[in-house]
Amino acid sequence: MRAMILAAGKGTRLRPLTDAIPKPLIEVAGHPMIAFPLRLLRAAGIEEVVINLHHLGDQIRRSLGDGREYGVHITYSEENPILDTGGAIAAARRFLEPETFVVLNSDTFIELSLQAVIDFHRRYGATGTMVVRADPDALRHDRIRLDTTRRMRRIYDQPDGGVPNAQAPTAAELPTPFMYTGVLVLDPRVFAYIPPGVSSLTRDVYPRLLAAGEALYGYVHDGYWRVLDTPDDLAAGRREISLRGLEA
Repeated sequence: MRAMILAAGKGTRLRPLTDAIPKPLIEVAGHPMIAFPLRLLRAAGIEEVVINLHHLGDQIRRSLGDGREYGVHITYSEENPILDTGGAIAAARRFLEPETFVVLNSDTFIELSLQAVIDFHRRYGATGTMVVRADPDALRHDRIRLDTTRRMRRIYDQPDGGVPNAQAPTAAELPTPFMYTGVLVLDPRVFAYIPPGVSSLTRDVYPRLLAAGEALYGYVHDGYWRVLDTPDDLAAGRREISLRGLEA
């Protein structure tokens, strides 16, 4: 298998820190934060990784090099302009095809068996498997709805019940909304649903997949997770990850 780590963003919520250093290289518990998704991939035996670059991308390239220090082989995908998450995957299509592949955010720490997620994805014959978590903030964020089989039925549902991208449920819908954790397994079928140019995986691609009846599933994670994209989250992550004695 191959994987992509999304690392092109400008990190605007961490300014002024990210004016001088790209977010993926910000130190967390003695390591650049991008070392943690690299660790997750290495633990699953995935060694071929593509990383997209835009904001201060040369620093990332110089720091990570060919990936040997992290036990992987890194290829880089330059973006100008920045393509967002869906566009980034489309731009790396030649690298990612023709097998199932993994997509990770560079600013997320998660204690997870990535191999278990891949096994789940294959067992259900999924086109896409998002690792999700129950969270009150899901109502402000992704608002992902799963049924009791863990099949995804809605994303970004509307409070008035208007859900143009909802599938008719074949099983009861779980009452709890979920949010995306930044870990995703995709089948190459997804490329047929990515529009040209700039596009978002969650806002553009996933609604198209749902409307087409593609098999999308949520792998529910209830372990430790921390996004590191605001000053408060970064400070909390540095403290928590150090206390847990977790290494990249």
